[in-house]
Amino acid sequence: MISTQFLRLVRVHTLSAAGDAMVTIALAGSLFFSIDPSAARVRVTLYLVLTMAPFAVVGPLIGPALDRFRGGRRHTIIAINAARAFFAFLMISNVDSLLLFPVAFAMLVLQKSYGVTKASMVPLTVRDEKQLVGGNARLALVGSLSGILGAGPALLVNLIGGASWVVGLAMVVYVLCTLVSFGLPQGETVPEQADHHESSKLRGVGIRRAALATGTLRGIVGFMTFLAAFAFRGGADDVNLSGVGKAFGAGVRHALQGDVASDASPVWKLGLVAVATVCGFLTGSLVAPKLRDRFLEEAVIATALAGLFVVGVVAAWGGGFGSTLLLALGVGATASVGKLAFDSIVQRDAEGANHGRAFATFETRFQLFWVMGALIPVVVPIPARLGFFLIAVAAAMAGLKLWMMYTPNLVDRFGPATGRGHPPRQE
Repeated sequence: MISTQFLRLVRVHTLSAAGDAMVTIALAGSLFFSIDPSAARVRVTLYLVLTMAPFAVVGPLIGPALDRFRGGRRHTIIAINAARAFFAFLMISNVDSLLLFPVAFAMLVLQKSYGVTKASMVPLTVRDEKQLVGGNARLALVGSLSGILGAGPALLVNLIGGASWVVGLAMVVYVLCTLVSFGLPQGETVPEQADHHESSKLRGVGIRRAALATGTLRGIVGFMTFLAAFAFRGGADDVNLSGVGKAFGAGVRHALQGDVASDASPVWKLGLVAVATVCGFLTGSLVAPKLRDRFLEEAVIATALAGLFVVGVVAAWGGGFGSTLLLALGVGATASVGKLAFDSIVQRDAEGANHGRAFATFETRFQLFWVMGALIPVVVPIPARLGFFLIAVAAAMAGLKLWMMYTPNLVDRFGPATGRGHPPRQE
């Protein structure tokens, strides 16, 4: 049975995801589509680098700090949501000014910080550790649906009043999110430093290998996000129209997709890519629990990487806007499946660790993977189809490495799988 505390976290996460979707819609019409593509690359590179800096320094401290005083996680979420409302207010009158960039940077840092804090809040809202993975899956599902629901009104408001109105709507949502956050549980304090038992659990070979594979998936999400953003703003999609039917193919492409290399590329194309990614996260949230009931978590992550490899090859072979949507859907689904399977591994192999501190630590690392993946297409102009191929290669390498490491030792380490596909626990 779902606890009341978890339902309160769901309400907070619903409003947070909806507000983030609205800010994304507002920025899509200003950050990438209203300035020169080369200038956008320089500025986005700067702010992505700056985004890495606070996580590289503060990241290792976030998890422990959240646990060291009573109510730390709740107070942090309240402060983050209040700050997002404040910066959304600043955005309203600065959508077309240079002040947008530092404000957008602050919003991005707050968004990532919320993800870290939310991950550490989950253990406080479920009744026992057996519900931990299910709780993360439900939150991922709620976040995906809320992002879609939030994007709808944002697109309508954007048509009526422009980006400033969208940011104003997001500000109202963040204010409501702040008020709802006061109902979250306070939690208990834990030791200031992780003991030797906890540290050894979190640094185990199994968790580290799974974390690397999951981080690769998160990095691919960042790579895909900015690859699509710049491909539809100023780059070519590298669709091969040579040979028979070239004129017909060019006409169909222009009618259905527009000229991707043109400065007039519509905002809705990037919006559809974002929606496809969110739908992928939604699909992964539904599929992951069923996969975990049948297979070992390591096999689930390896399977997700293999599936992404196949989708990446298909997208690179086909090219075009349809292939971009297909790959965005696949990236979202496999990243969601991989993350939820990794959460289950932490729950299984790190029984003696404080899960709040553990999830906060790993979530911070995954955010760094996201930023590093995003930097690649921002710094280096990459044709879309080449980017799709690189995604397939990255997924194949990570999946092969994970599979080769685990396959010889799965039976010896875990013994025969149980009826649900989970290894027996070591007492």
